[in-house]
Amino acid sequence: MKLLLENWREYLNEGITITIGKVKEMVCPKPTQDLELNTKNRNAAIKTEYIQYGPLNLADEDYWVRAAEHWNTTPDVAKKSNCSNCTAFDISPRMKECMPGPTSEPIEDKEGYLGYCWMHHFKCHSARSCYTWAAGGPISEDSISYQWQEKNDAS
Repeated sequence: MKLLLENWREYLNEGITITIGKVKEMVCPKPTQDLELNTKNRNAAIKTEYIQYGPLNLADEDYWVRAAEHWNTTPDVAKKSNCSNCTAFDISPRMKECMPGPTSEPIEDKEGYLGYCWMHHFKCHSARSCYTWAAGGPISEDSISYQWQEKNDAS
């Protein structure tokens, strides 16, 4: 009987550890819940020369001219390389739940919608871009979102 109870206790402890690990996985990234941290990270991405997140005003054509020069292309091509199709832009169902209030729902117009940037750790807008843009996105599945979070937690 004693051995049975010890085995049962070990089994329960193992289950609790696995459950805690899974719950940790599902926690929203801190910048989605902390306005000050999100703003700090976003502002750093705007000011950092190799990132240059923007444009603040989507009608700012000068931003796209600078991005085009950076990428050695045209402004029209640069405009197509935005957060909405970046490999680090997370719009998975679970990330939408992490977004604040009604702004977390995609806006079906030219303005776009909010998502989370795993590269620079802030809530970003689909119509904007940065110099570190990388093709292959967006992240639209929870399983991929979790993989990005695991990689970020490990670093």
